[in-house]
Amino acid sequence: MTRMAATRDGYGQALLDLADNPKVVVLEADLGKSTKSLHFRKAHPERTVSCGIGEQNMLLVGAGLASAGYIPFASTFAIFTERAFEQMRNGVARPNLPVHLCGSHGGTHTGTDGSSAQSIEDLAVFRTLPNVVVMHPCDDVSTRALTMQLPALGKPSYMRTARNKTPVLYDGREDEIQIGKGVVLEEGTDVAIIACGVLVSEALKAANHLKQEGVSACVVDMHTLKPLDGALIDRLVEQCGALVTAEDHNIIGGLGGAVAEHLVSNTLAPLERVGVPDRFGESGQADEMLEVMGISAPHIAKAAQRAITRK
Repeated sequence: MTRMAATRDGYGQALLDLADNPKVVVLEADLGKSTKSLHFRKAHPERTVSCGIGEQNMLLVGAGLASAGYIPFASTFAIFTERAFEQMRNGVARPNLPVHLCGSHGGTHTGTDGSSAQSIEDLAVFRTLPNVVVMHPCDDVSTRALTMQLPALGKPSYMRTARNKTPVLYDGREDEIQIGKGVVLEEGTDVAIIACGVLVSEALKAANHLKQEGVSACVVDMHTLKPLDGALIDRLVEQCGALVTAEDHNIIGGLGGAVAEHLVSNTLAPLERVGVPDRFGESGQADEMLEVMGISAPHIAKAAQRAITRK
């Protein structure tokens, strides 16, 4: 039976695993229990800074610590990271300081918290900032692996994690995870489905459905949106000739936007973008939200068929 876990748990575990590095410090904005940074706080209170409900201050405290040689990890809900955009821009990204921001509870998959708490624009927002690496991993194992690589990055990052549990795909496969490199989870020749976050498992379901219809679908976990793995996309264009992107994020500016930008500047191929259709979410269970937004496995499969007909 497939193990289920939340990506935020992988983030919390990684912080504990990184504690042997005395330069690692953790910043909280009153949501350590939800982001899972509380485990580090309990084990290492002397290296944890509580900034209260003050996300802007948290980012600038992080900038100060980074300029002094520390490696700060700051986290809050994805929707609240946007409060600190100007501080992330001018205080962190512009001087290229290695502050690592994690936005938990991202996307409509967050569910019953409703539209005010469902960030559908965070990946686009932070992807616009020079120097910032942007990631949205799909399970707890890959989240932990990517977080563990951040101290060596030497530049700022934004990672989105999710509240609800999703299938674990990388048990025993941690070595395949590398910042900036997509992972081919299933090979195929007719269409390539490029997904991130909670929709990676939905993409695999879609590929299985397509296989029953005689369609060979390649599935890629594009956990890093910036820098995008352009070499892999070029290979997928040559191999499949049609692409689909799948994300729990606004259709504008996220993974679909990143892949489209690459295609128009390199090798063209039909692209169908599956994502939140430029609207706000609503309150509902996680699986209900995927269906309401038209981003669940059946919708991904239909998009794949459309992309194939456009070859």
